[in-house]
Amino acid sequence: MLGSTHGTLTTGSRRARVIACGEEPGPAVHGRPAQADDLDVSGRPLYADVPDLDRFFRPGSVAVVGASDAEGRPNTGVTRQLVSWAERVGARLHPVHPTRASVFGLPCAASVAELPEQVDLAVLLVSDPLPVIEQLAETKVKFAVVFASGFAETGERGAAAQERLAAAVERSGIRLLGPNTNLNAFERFRDDLTGPAIALITQSGHQGRPVFALQELGVRLSHWAPTGNEADLETADFLSYFAERPEVGAIACYIEGLKDGRSFLLAADRAARRGVPVVAVKVGRTEAGARTAASHTGKLTGADEVVDAAMRQYGVIRVDGLDELQDTATLLARARPPQATGVAIYSISGGTGAHAADLATAAGLDLPVLSGAKQAELHQWIPEYLNVANPVDNGGHPVGDRRGRKIIDAILDDPAVGVLICPVTGPFPPLSDRLVQDLVDAAEGTEKLVCVVWGSPVGTEPAYREVLLGSSRVATFRTLANCISAVRAHLDHHRFVTGYRSPFDQAPRTPSPSYRKAQLLMRPGQQLSEHAAKQLLRAYGIRVPREQLVTSAAAAVRAAGLVGYPVVMKASGAQIAHKTELGLVKIGLTSASQVRDAYRELTDIARYEDVALDGVLVCQMVERGVEMVVGVTHDDLFGPTVTVGLGGVLVEVLRDAAVRVPPFGEDQAHDMLAELRGRALLDGVRGRPPADVDALVEVVLRVQRMALELGDDLAELDVNPLVVLPRGQGAVALDALAVCR
Repeated sequence: MLGSTHGTLTTGSRRARVIACGEEPGPAVHGRPAQADDLDVSGRPLYADVPDLDRFFRPGSVAVVGASDAEGRPNTGVTRQLVSWAERVGARLHPVHPTRASVFGLPCAASVAELPEQVDLAVLLVSDPLPVIEQLAETKVKFAVVFASGFAETGERGAAAQERLAAAVERSGIRLLGPNTNLNAFERFRDDLTGPAIALITQSGHQGRPVFALQELGVRLSHWAPTGNEADLETADFLSYFAERPEVGAIACYIEGLKDGRSFLLAADRAARRGVPVVAVKVGRTEAGARTAASHTGKLTGADEVVDAAMRQYGVIRVDGLDELQDTATLLARARPPQATGVAIYSISGGTGAHAADLATAAGLDLPVLSGAKQAELHQWIPEYLNVANPVDNGGHPVGDRRGRKIIDAILDDPAVGVLICPVTGPFPPLSDRLVQDLVDAAEGTEKLVCVVWGSPVGTEPAYREVLLGSSRVATFRTLANCISAVRAHLDHHRFVTGYRSPFDQAPRTPSPSYRKAQLLMRPGQQLSEHAAKQLLRAYGIRVPREQLVTSAAAAVRAAGLVGYPVVMKASGAQIAHKTELGLVKIGLTSASQVRDAYRELTDIARYEDVALDGVLVCQMVERGVEMVVGVTHDDLFGPTVTVGLGGVLVEVLRDAAVRVPPFGEDQAHDMLAELRGRALLDGVRGRPPADVDALVEVVLRVQRMALELGDDLAELDVNPLVVLPRGQGAVALDALAVCR
């Protein structure tokens, strides 16, 4: 669990647990019966079924266990809310209370066994839900909500109680929301709003309030899932369900802790396949956690970096603030696919345009320079001394007459422009009223995205409240920063889904011949020597230098002759993590006498440092190239992860690395390299030739295959340095460290 205050248990999804135990996989997945190849080579699921939550959100009948209408009782307000909600959705509500004949005029059952019909949903307003769950199992209830707190969020005793509750739920066949949740799913949703809707998932009900309030600004919300502690139903279940709903245009999430990493990725993959954008606040950035791994790789990425990379890998748009969550989800739900990626800035002030252009460019948006012909067209209505190349500065006066609309239409007519951003830093009626009306009218007549930033702190002006908010075609923001980040997310999302291919479809399901060789090298609970770790790499087709392991000075001289001078000599032992720091590496040896002396020095240092050796490696000396690091670490949430970054002795100082969660394809491996700050080194700098990037990508993919096949048995792998030679010459692993679980 990462950064959760709700005590989410990392026990895995119900489907993942069933498959892992070799039991019947259960219902159909992706519209077909579950099959044996639903697991990848590591034993993790490749598909997830979509839970049928229709009867949860729209039940025909509801039981409220612990219902009350007594004044001053906490359950009374909750019962009143449920009665009102049931009336709105047309559900029959049955109160349950052992001592009451009726509640709010409705006949009351003394226990769930006396309910007059089989109900779809039971809401439990009792402090100890476990006995009730066991009773409900006999009545074939489909869904239950546990409102009570005091479970995993309170510590070990509460976690144990939640484990018992989860076990009872799994035995019963009931799907459970909670515990430690609320009734946000049963709020009053406006039914007078149209257009694509936002579906909301939150672990904290209060944190979902700002998104729910978007309805007052005319934004449609379809569902709200407050997942709480996720003893059974989790974020991934609702994500999969919402991704299949035709009315959902975007999914907004507030996540404190993910219950099961693979389940979340499978759900995000489903949304990506369907092109449904997912926007998420994931708390826990400051709890990345220090690693005590022996490898360099393990120190390069903390838990939050892995979460961040996993979300990016499957197109989940991560934002920091609830205001960003509102604005980005709204834009993604409403905006049509982009017609072009170019962004035009249009303002009445040169200063405003320059500020907006700076922020947009820094965010990575493309601000194309408008053609000479387009600039000449704009100068028909804008004075010649004003800049119209992009940003377009109209000087103010044209917005008050017919010229304003002509300027907007001319900009939108440019084929390079897909998005128009117009910042209005403050109201200046009547000109600002005319400006926003022209923008709204232009937006109604184009497929392109029109964004307006209404910067007034007041927000009560008719131009904003009535004109801008009255239009579903204009994307309206209150801050320029949120507008730019939302536009970037919009363009990134469509770029991502346009070429998306699910990595789960191509994930390996059966072990390769390399796996059998690797199994013979594994030593459970031990760190392998460099020689053994390189044999592991060689088993997976990763190139290593010519080398021999020797145990005498004479053998070292013979090995040097076979390997070929100059040579490198290194002490090799299972407990040696960082040889350079101990002086256990000698490079550039060119004669037999140097080899003999180096052997004695290395063994003397090892004795002095009390380091056990299995021998000394005499290695081929590889020509200079770009030093990289490629490795595997084990994340508690997602399992094996693969990291690539700038390597060498300064790897932990530079901390320039990218991480991915297997499975991933060649495109993602290239994306990892693009994320590196030092990416330019691979392209050749200061007269050096370009590096063999294709060979580096191949190593990353082979290391991924190793991570998948060895799975949880390989705790860490550190290939550092991996020297990437000039283009066409490959890559060579000069050193390697491997730790078995």
